[in-house]
Amino acid sequence: VQLVESGGGLVQPGGSLRLSCAASGLTFSTSEVSWYRQAPGKERDLVARAWSGGGTNYYADSAKGRFTILRDNVKNLVYLQMNSLRPEDTAVYVCNAYQGGVDYWGQGTQVTVSS
Repeated sequence: VQLVESGGGLVQPGGSLRLSCAASGLTFSTSEVSWYRQAPGKERDLVARAWSGGGTNYYADSAKGRFTILRDNVKNLVYLQMNSLRPEDTAVYVCNAYQGGVDYWGQGTQVTVSS
């Protein structure tokens, strides 16, 4: 199984980015999928999660109202749409899939919010 993130970059405060996560060897539609982030010197934090059986997605308080986790089951992709970005959102964003009792992780994509 391999997860590959893309879409990170440098954006000004107030801007938007859409991160993508592509999987090989795993089907997102039957997995619990999450986005985490890790800022320099800090622990990895859960940002958003979409449950394998559907239902209400989870968002960290810092992400509520600004970030949206989305699945594209046809393309087998997971997105993190991030709006109204703030400097404190700067971090490496990592895709995670949980299936069959196993966690799978991507390498991460850097998001930098700065003017």
